[in-house]
Amino acid sequence: MLWGRRTGGLRLAMTLLTAIPLNGTPSGGSAPTRRAAGAAMAWAPAVGLLLGGLAAAVLEVAGRYGHTGPLLAAVLAVAALAAGSRALHLDGLADLADGLGSRQPADRALAIMKRSDIGPFGVVTLVLTLLVQVAALAQAVSLGRGAAAVIFAAVAGRLSLTWACRRGVPAARGSGLGALVAGTVPPAAPVALTVAALAAAYPFGLMVVAGVAAGLAASLALTVLAVRRLGGITGDVLGALAEVATAVCLVVCAIRP
Repeated sequence: MLWGRRTGGLRLAMTLLTAIPLNGTPSGGSAPTRRAAGAAMAWAPAVGLLLGGLAAAVLEVAGRYGHTGPLLAAVLAVAALAAGSRALHLDGLADLADGLGSRQPADRALAIMKRSDIGPFGVVTLVLTLLVQVAALAQAVSLGRGAAAVIFAAVAGRLSLTWACRRGVPAARGSGLGALVAGTVPPAAPVALTVAALAAAYPFGLMVVAGVAAGLAASLALTVLAVRRLGGITGDVLGALAEVATAVCLVVCAIRP
């Protein structure tokens, strides 16, 4: 039974966070419970490891065997990350930028975020974030830590979701993904997963460790801002957290010590 719950949480995490067509609701297609959602958010860093590994493979194949150079290889790797998550995190980033950029009260900002179109704040934020990710990854490649950088950036991005779904962080709405996952993760889980991620990053250098830490710190700051401005988290907020943590981690990994 315990093994079934664990694998069910992993399937749901894969369904929510990747483009892999798995059945995340094994109980006959019914909606997932908050307990299952909490398990899925605890598995989020493992999903990040999978996506980061895919992006690192694209990076290495393009650069080493395709002789594309670090810039084009970085573009392809970032594109692989986006494709692996169905670009949902990027969409959430754009929506959150529009909502916060509007400077409207919480209810109106949330309504702006639910619109299907993307406003100027969203477009600018999306373009600049992707440019930062690509440029930072290309620089990390030139420093010899490109594969490690993109792997741990993807892990940090998904670990930010685990932190945002810990108990004590409310949902901004009464329905939707945010309401399903908010407050479902015990506080000890993100702490333990962060320690494991930092320990795993250590053999690849202090800048990779610092990148993971900085990415998580940035995501925690954004979570505080979202709770203050919107009243809690939403699915869009979670997507934005993943992209911001990924970008910040890559930037730190691009710094020459």
